[in-house]
Amino acid sequence: MKKLVFLIASILVAVSFGCKEKPESKEVLTKEVIFKKEGELQLKKASSDSVLVSLEIEIAEDEYETQTGLMYRKEMQKNRGMLFIFEAETPRSFYMKNTEFPLDIIFLNASNEVVSIQKNAQPFDQTSLPSEGPAKYVLEVNAGMTNLWNLEKGDLMDFRRTD
Repeated sequence: MKKLVFLIASILVAVSFGCKEKPESKEVLTKEVIFKKEGELQLKKASSDSVLVSLEIEIAEDEYETQTGLMYRKEMQKNRGMLFIFEAETPRSFYMKNTEFPLDIIFLNASNEVVSIQKNAQPFDQTSLPSEGPAKYVLEVNAGMTNLWNLEKGDLMDFRRTD
């Protein structure tokens, strides 16, 4: 009788362990960030006022947008960029944390003049990339584009909102 009770108890314990629900997977799904055209921007040669390039832009101006920027995106079309607009003109510094593709980072003052360019900033690099002077605006474009456009310190930017 003791053997029978022990056998039944063993079976009940084994069945109770075998019938546990499988724990739910806690997979985190991230939503793809889609480009939203919020403006149009032109970069112009300071010496001739000739247009170097026209871009569609997203605008980052609140704290969340300026902290996030182009993070978590896989790519950006060549005719696009992100324009960061800050309240004050001050020395700026950017980094590439969670940015998945290389960028040229263009720093511009309150007069819309290019004060410096950080070329070919590498994905995920957390090295500080400073401006060479006070900047109110920062424009991020695909790496290599500033060389292609022959953009230089002193060249100008015009932009307008479309939203």
